[in-house]
Amino acid sequence: MKVLVVGSGGREHALVWKLKQSSRVDKIFCAPGNAGIAGLAKCIDIKADDINSLLNFAKYEGIDLTVVGPEDPLTKGIADAFEREGRLVFGPNKKASQFEGSKVFAKDFMLKYGIPTAQYRAFTTLAEAEEHVRLKGAPLVIKADGLAAGKGVIIAKTVDEAIEALRAMIIERKFGDAGNKVVVEECLEGEEASFMVLIDGSNVIPLASSQDHKRIFDNDEGPNTGGMGAYSPAPVVTPELEKEIMDTVMAPFMRGIAREQINYRGVLYAGIMVCGGRPYVLEFNCRFGDPEAQPILMRLESDLFDVMKLTAQGRLDEMRLKWKDKSSICVVISSKGYPGEYEKGKAIKGLDSLSGRDDALVFHAGTRLNASGETVTSGGRVLGVTALGSDIKTAKENAYKAIEKIHFDGMHYRKDIGGKAIKRNQ
Repeated sequence: MKVLVVGSGGREHALVWKLKQSSRVDKIFCAPGNAGIAGLAKCIDIKADDINSLLNFAKYEGIDLTVVGPEDPLTKGIADAFEREGRLVFGPNKKASQFEGSKVFAKDFMLKYGIPTAQYRAFTTLAEAEEHVRLKGAPLVIKADGLAAGKGVIIAKTVDEAIEALRAMIIERKFGDAGNKVVVEECLEGEEASFMVLIDGSNVIPLASSQDHKRIFDNDEGPNTGGMGAYSPAPVVTPELEKEIMDTVMAPFMRGIAREQINYRGVLYAGIMVCGGRPYVLEFNCRFGDPEAQPILMRLESDLFDVMKLTAQGRLDEMRLKWKDKSSICVVISSKGYPGEYEKGKAIKGLDSLSGRDDALVFHAGTRLNASGETVTSGGRVLGVTALGSDIKTAKENAYKAIEKIHFDGMHYRKDIGGKAIKRNQ
C-alpha cells in the first residue's frame, strides 16, 4: 500500500513514523515534509494547502490512503476533493471541519445539542464587544473565530487586557480574516486535558488521554503557542471522567452530527477544562493535536494504517485499539523569539547521538536540510523530543536527558513538562 501524509510538522513526523511500522505499508510520501521525515518517507515539494496538486500527485502515484495532518487543508476541503475522485482520505470534509474552522459554529452547535461549554457571545464590531466586556467584567477569554495557528486565544485577566485583545483582532487584524468575528466567553477555572476520539461517521472510539502545555514559559506563563509539550496519559482524566466525557460530550456530538447530516470521519479533538470534577469543552479541533499526537502515537500498539483505513471506510466497529502500558512525554524545543519573530537557519547539533534508541525519539517540526546537507531550523517550533517511561516521572527524565544532547543557537524549551502529572500521582 502507498500512503501520502500531508503536512510538515512534528505531528506529521510522528504519523509517518508510526505508519512506517505497518506491514501493509510499502511506501510513504509526505508533502511537503521536513528534514526528519525525509529519513522515513519521500518528501514531495507540494504545499499542504495546494489541494489540486496533491490530488493530481495521489492519482498519478496511485496512493491508497491520504492522511491529512494540519487543519488548514481540511477546512479548505481537501477531503471533499479527494472523495469526489474516489480516493480514500483520513480527515473530515469541509462541512465537518467547521468545528475547528469557526469557533462560533462550534459554540452554537454545543449550545444546540447540550454539550457543556463556557457561556459566550460572538461579535463583529469593537463597540459592541467592548460594551459587553465592560458589562461582564474580567477575567474573560477572547477568541478569534477562524484559524490562527493555535495563537488566537487570549486569556484576559482585566477589562483593559480584554479590550486590547479585541482591538488587536478586530481593528489591527492581527490574525487576518480569522478575526472577522470574535468570541467573548467566560473564563473557566480548572485543569485542562486533551481528549481525542476517532469517528467514522457513526462509530466513535476514544484515544489515550493527554495534556498539552500552551504557554511559552514554565509555570504556564507568557503568551500562548501552538504547544510546548504534552504527556500521555493525563492523570486528570480518570476512568470515571472519561466515561462522563463520552456520555456528556461525545454522545450528544454524535447525535448532533447525525441530525445536521454532517459526515465526520477522522479525529475529533476536544479541549476539555475540568471544573469541579466536571468536563467542559473549550474548543473542538478536527485533527490530531500537535504536540499531543507525538506521545499518544508513541504509546499506540495497534497498526495505525489499519486504524486510519477503517476510520475512512466507516468500519471502526471492527477495530479495538491496543496501548502500551507506559507513559510518554513530548518536550518541544523552539527557536528564540517564538511565538513572535524568530531567526531561521540555525544548525542543529547532536541529533545523531539519539539514533537507535527506542525510549526516546526526536520528531522534527520546523527543520530543513541546507545546501551543505546540515539539518537547520526553519520554524518556530523546531523539535519534539518524545520519550517513553514506566510512569510520567521516568518518561520525563528520559526526555530531558535526551534534550541535553541537542543544541542550536537560541534554542528554548520548558523545564516543567509533566510536572502537574507527577504532583498529582504523588
